Amino acid sequence: MTDLSDVVARSLAPETRERFTDRVDEQAAFLRAAFDDGDLDNDEFAIGLEMEVYAVADSEDPRLVRLPAERFSESDAITKELGLHNAEINTDPSVFDDEGLAEQAATIRRQTDRARAAVADDGELVLDAMWTTPPAEGAHSYLAATDDRDGLAVAANMRPAPRYVAIDEAIREQAGGTLSLSVPGADVEFPSILFESLATSIQPHLQIPDTDTLPAYYDAGIRTLGPLLALATNSPFLPGEFYEGADPERVLDETHHELRIAVFEQSVNYTDSPKVRVPEDIDAPEDIVDGVLADDLVAPFLREWVADGPKTEYTDNYWEFEHKRGTYWRWLRCVIGGDPVGTGDERSARIEYRPLPTQPTVTDVVGLQALTAGLLVGLVAADHPITDLPWEAAEESFYAAAAEGLDAELAWVTADGERTTDRETIFEEVFEYATRGLTEQGVADPESYLAPIRARWEAGTTPSQWKIARVREGLDDGLDLAAAIERMQRTYVRHSAESDSFAEWP
Repeated sequence: MTDLSDVVARSLAPETRERFTDRVDEQAAFLRAAFDDGDLDNDEFAIGLEMEVYAVADSEDPRLVRLPAERFSESDAITKELGLHNAEINTDPSVFDDEGLAEQAATIRRQTDRARAAVADDGELVLDAMWTTPPAEGAHSYLAATDDRDGLAVAANMRPAPRYVAIDEAIREQAGGTLSLSVPGADVEFPSILFESLATSIQPHLQIPDTDTLPAYYDAGIRTLGPLLALATNSPFLPGEFYEGADPERVLDETHHELRIAVFEQSVNYTDSPKVRVPEDIDAPEDIVDGVLADDLVAPFLREWVADGPKTEYTDNYWEFEHKRGTYWRWLRCVIGGDPVGTGDERSARIEYRPLPTQPTVTDVVGLQALTAGLLVGLVAADHPITDLPWEAAEESFYAAAAEGLDAELAWVTADGERTTDRETIFEEVFEYATRGLTEQGVADPESYLAPIRARWEAGTTPSQWKIARVREGLDDGLDLAAAIERMQRTYVRHSAESDSFAEWP
């Protein structure tokens, strides 16, 4: 490949789709055999984390800023993401035990500090789930601007990585050239998928040592999506300009507590079968492979386009399958292979938990990582009947949490096998079984990790509720909605930089 137009032309060509699909079929057979033979088993649970952030001018001026490409080559603390304002901070996986969880916490804090130092000349990295204060040109102008790159109209503020450009071209073609975002109070159209970069997330990973038990953890994970998202909500507002003409009080009353869900789904769900959604249950580990195999194809690449060297990594055995898995954008998915952990190797299977928004502080991020991993382990270790909850109820619970946060009607099955929507009962069990899971893994003081998240439930306040309350205060002070959102954002960024956890915020 010599230029972006060549990449996109090859990716969209029918012959590429045919060759790619043939390879994915062959590689799927390889992975089914790997599951069947126990090749993906390991001795230990392991945990890891991905965290997306964005850059602003500084804590007193939360205008979005672009990060130069050279910052990413100068520091290994950050990697590129979709938007020029985005960055990602990752941890290497650790054995899931007392020492490993402490290592994760220390690494997230250290990597965040290093990432902030790396971009200090350009701006400040913010731990947040959605930016609302755009650069001087405005939010829509920033997200809709295009440049001519090798004869292609490419989003000007998107990283011009071949994969991003090819995905964008494919999605735009399927959408008829225009992509729409519709949420309470705002209906906006865009010429590319770049509006997905409004939102940022954290993605805890949990490696399952015995892959025969993978379905138990995966299906239990689907049932936890609603309650865990309800505790994490942090993106109730778009940039203020998108609400022009809307009734401010109605926006505050009706806005979703986690707009990231709608933003991601509406930015890419233009294939025949929606790619961003709650996944189906699985009955066997091999179902993970079949789910990716059956998923609608977007922007296929062939390995020889981007990698000329010998196949030295385990994942090289299924390069095209892994490329397709990269666009299997379910809110929960499985990743096969990865960095060696403990006595393990690259042959592993892990659950990637995807609906959680980036949190206000590192302490909050670590707390949600521990809560997520601990809850999945605790439910399965206790043989909890949570998977008796019908899949449809779990899906409804998830979208209710996205819309209403802690006030949502959530669905759960108790340890006694009783169906319930009582939030007191649900969250009592969520924390009980997360504590059990952490204890099962040898974590000496589970509450030291869970306390900041438990405090949200006890106070009835999440970051999204805090944001809505601050914007309401702005309206009461005579500000218009856009100005109230901007003032809220300035206060959020300052508190995020200065506090240890959200539980301390006034």
